[in-house]
Amino acid sequence: MLGKYWEHFHHDGGRGVRGTGATIDEAFEQAAIAATALVTDPRNVELQETVEIYCQASNDELLLKEWLNALLDEMATRKMLFGRFEVRISDHQLRARALGEAVDPARHHPAAEIRHATTTSLWVNEDVTGTWLAQCVITA
Repeated sequence: MLGKYWEHFHHDGGRGVRGTGATIDEAFEQAAIAATALVTDPRNVELQETVEIYCQASNDELLLKEWLNALLDEMATRKMLFGRFEVRISDHQLRARALGEAVDPARHHPAAEIRHATTTSLWVNEDVTGTWLAQCVITA
């Protein structure tokens, strides 16, 4: 097992985000960091405010899409960026805390506006080593 990490992958329909972890919670947290990294370096986001997010869906894949869309909506509505996430998933219900701060263009240098998570390359799965992967494509 490689541990928890995030990465981007290329897709013609947008930018792919992928998170992995020892649990589904960690994989969703890492996918959210990958989404933030489409806009700015998450390490430069100060953890000044906490936003509570709740969503649910009929399966893990759709829950990932709902989670990322709820997060993107919070970023746009509140004009915030988030650098850390605490996710708890049970029975296709997600409760999370997103920690971050208001966008500071001079410090964050926002690279792109991201719109929404899609069902393209949507995948949530635990492999034989016990590592969870959560991924999808986000449109810009």
